[in-house]
Amino acid sequence: MSDLERDPDEVVGTGDCEGPALEMLEGREVVLGRSTTVRRLLPNKNRRMVGAWCFVDHYGPDDLTQRVDSYDVPGERGMQVPPHPHTSLQTVSWLFEGEIEHRDSVGSHAFVRPGELNIMTAGNGIAHSEVSTPDAPPRLHGAQLWVALPNDVRTTTPPAFNAYADLPRLELDGARVTVMIGTVAGVTSPAPAYTPLVGADITIGPGQSLDLPLAPSNEYAVLVVDGSLTVGDLHPGFGEMTYLGAGRDTIELAASDDGVRFLLLGGEPFEEELVMWWNFIGRSHEEIVAARDAWQAAIDAAGNDRFPMVPGYDGDPLPAPPLPGTTLRPRPRAR
Repeated sequence: MSDLERDPDEVVGTGDCEGPALEMLEGREVVLGRSTTVRRLLPNKNRRMVGAWCFVDHYGPDDLTQRVDSYDVPGERGMQVPPHPHTSLQTVSWLFEGEIEHRDSVGSHAFVRPGELNIMTAGNGIAHSEVSTPDAPPRLHGAQLWVALPNDVRTTTPPAFNAYADLPRLELDGARVTVMIGTVAGVTSPAPAYTPLVGADITIGPGQSLDLPLAPSNEYAVLVVDGSLTVGDLHPGFGEMTYLGAGRDTIELAASDDGVRFLLLGGEPFEEELVMWWNFIGRSHEEIVAARDAWQAAIDAAGNDRFPMVPGYDGDPLPAPPLPGTTLRPRPRAR
């Protein structure tokens, strides 16, 4: 689920500090599917990745009791994303409020719910849909993230879907931490990762602070989803992301008087250059063209070996947009 034809926004501010990088990133609004507007934090023009995290959308909180006169299907509400393809990545779905129905081409049918991790590994090709059902809870607030798969597994690992309803949780200096993926303070998630990676949902109480332990080999980012915090001389608020460069073994995070909830994302810097276009990740223009051709052929043939159709979805899959008139080129993780 993406719109990667346009260049993302600039880094909008840099903390004035010595040592590892500290940068404020601001999202841009993107219309997703038929009725959802998201804030896209990654890729950002000057900061395209954090570890292997290469795509971050933050959406909501949206009131689903209000009917939406969307540009496509008037009256639809919430998330309405028809079947669409992915290659060479993992999708990570995380909700703070609400519920989303997931279906995919390996036959999975699941519901994304708050505090439960849904992670889908594309391998060489998978398709899935994401839908707010008519009886979904009245509010929707969440994040959709991508993890780039490294070259040695990106086309050979089988397409798969994993759901984790009972993730490890811990307290650090009074802060509440849910470990989505990777390891935080010695506590490790069971979710599959193909590079050193970390993702956690952290809440700090009003006016409290947290000395968060970090791995110096990792770079990190924090995405604020409720309240605000202070990190160094920066003060990210709702919907803002702060990039933390590698080289730290700890960082102090201070909550505002209202408290703060944020996602911690990190991992070892991912050095492979990527071609990202629409919902595909590859390493060359030709790979992207081949993936697009295979998806369009799958639509025409009601599925093929690379992209089977999504069973149980009532509606048409999402066609790929036209390719740009120029050659797609690999881009480095940062400029």
